[in-house]
Amino acid sequence: MGLLIWALAGGAGAVIGAPLVLGAIGFTSAGIVAGSLGAKMMAAAAVANGGGVAAGGVVAALQAAGAAGLTAAANAAVAVAGAGVGGTVAAIII
Repeated sequence: MGLLIWALAGGAGAVIGAPLVLGAIGFTSAGIVAGSLGAKMMAAAAVANGGGVAAGGVVAALQAAGAAGLTAAANAAVAVAGAGVGGTVAAIII
């Protein structure tokens, strides 16, 4: 039962934490925050792509998630990853 609780906590924590992390690194509903990690990623992507950020790339996807929130599919993927981490932690410490 302990493993299940840790897995559930990991999944829930990841779903709650993902939008907070996106905002903390600079991907917000108002756009990418100047001077943030997100801005540095955008600058690097623009240089790598000859001056523009590629649609469908990592920076574009993170900005879309920061602006509009995670899609249901993204929330499911984050929950699965978090549950995996929670389950692994439980297996190590229990």
